[in-house]
Amino acid sequence: MHRAKDLEALFLDTFHSDFATVLEGGFEEPVYLPGRPHRIRYTRDYFRSALHEVAHWCVAGPRRRTLEDYGYWYAPDGRDAAQQARFLTVEVRPQAFEALFCAACGHPFRVSLDNLDGDPGDADRFAAQVRALAHTLIDQGLPQRPRQWVAALERHYHSARRPLADRLDAVFPPSP
Repeated sequence: MHRAKDLEALFLDTFHSDFATVLEGGFEEPVYLPGRPHRIRYTRDYFRSALHEVAHWCVAGPRRRTLEDYGYWYAPDGRDAAQQARFLTVEVRPQAFEALFCAACGHPFRVSLDNLDGDPGDADRFAAQVRALAHTLIDQGLPQRPRQWVAALERHYHSARRPLADRLDAVFPPSP
């Protein structure tokens, strides 16, 4: 069973001592709040929201982790084509990490365009970019924090019996 509360405990065990950061659900909107401790807040009790917000945390370097929401630009739902293209450009890496996190725990993944009331952009192209980067990250080796998180998820969900690339293709099948 995939419960977001389990991710909170797992994140605490994996990262709190080194990064003084906690994962918290139950919020209307996700946000990262630096402080003591730093807080990664995800939407309601949504498992995928928790994984996605951890992915953003894994992308952010030390300086960005001192800024609210990592200091990232964000335009809300209803973005025009140019804004959506910019949004998708910055979302490739976090969504590639999220896809790997889903693979590590056997949870289905699909890209999020996050623009229901605006121009969605090219979903197939974006999915191909996310998939390609996820496979490149596997081939080249994950950075430290995503690697630690994948390992923690694999231990918790007992999923490491198959190669991560095979599990990625199972949870994020190629478009026809």
